[in-house]
Amino acid sequence: MAGASLFALLDDIATILDDVALMTKKAASKTAGVLGDDLALNAQQVSGVVANRELPVVWSVAKGSFVNKLILVPAALALNKFAPVAVTPLLMLGGAYLCYEGVEKLVHHFLHRSKKSVEEAEQKIEKLAAGELDEKAKVKGAIRTDFVLSAEIIVISLGVVAAKPFATQAMVLSAIALIMTLGVYGLVACIVKLDDLGLFLSQKTGAVQKLGRGILWAAPFLMKTLSILGTIAMFLVGGQILVHGIPVLHHWIEHLTHGMEPLLGTLLPMLFNGGFGILAGAVVLAVVHPITKLMGKAH
Repeated sequence: MAGASLFALLDDIATILDDVALMTKKAASKTAGVLGDDLALNAQQVSGVVANRELPVVWSVAKGSFVNKLILVPAALALNKFAPVAVTPLLMLGGAYLCYEGVEKLVHHFLHRSKKSVEEAEQKIEKLAAGELDEKAKVKGAIRTDFVLSAEIIVISLGVVAAKPFATQAMVLSAIALIMTLGVYGLVACIVKLDDLGLFLSQKTGAVQKLGRGILWAAPFLMKTLSILGTIAMFLVGGQILVHGIPVLHHWIEHLTHGMEPLLGTLLPMLFNGGFGILAGAVVLAVVHPITKLMGKAH
């Protein structure tokens, strides 16, 4: 009898773990846009730090990110427990924020690229000459940025498991928080040290030297690629959240793609979500930009 009860318990545990693994995978796919942007932003935050301080700075920001998750995961669980009706509006708000941030990045890239790059270069040279690159300020800024992006990740993940039992919710959110933090900052550490690896290998001979030179050549393009992919994913994920939160649009796109070939049935909703995300981000930017300008003048 005791043996049967033990096997039943083990079977229940295995079922729960399978469910947690499935939900964690689904939540991870939903947060891909934020993850790409998180990775690109954090790698950029470390730029300008002295080479031998890059990894300590990444570690400091990673510790701050863990603290952010320790605050956000219980807060998200409490929200879903006591005010579940707020989850969807928060998801919609998060989706709108992602789209807004994506459009803002595009606007700054195309309208202020040359002016901004010159100003940033001059400021960086001045700071390097004066020895004023404040490591603590960089860490604090990166942790603040991480808090916003971590909140997006946790809220989006909560939307995936909102209807599941509390224990499953807690395990999935904890798993996502741990995996995302280790994944992002592990990759950031690798990215910021790519040039050092390339330099080390380029001093060798033969094929290894060519590999090192290739890494040195590719490293700058990697950051640009991450930034582009992160922006695209922000529109896709943010647009999808908004479309799913508007039943009329969600049902319309489902009806439109019903019976289509699998490839077209997958691509069309992605394009629609991305287009809707760009439109939504542009609308939010049009509303927010004048307000921020007025606030700036007021100060």
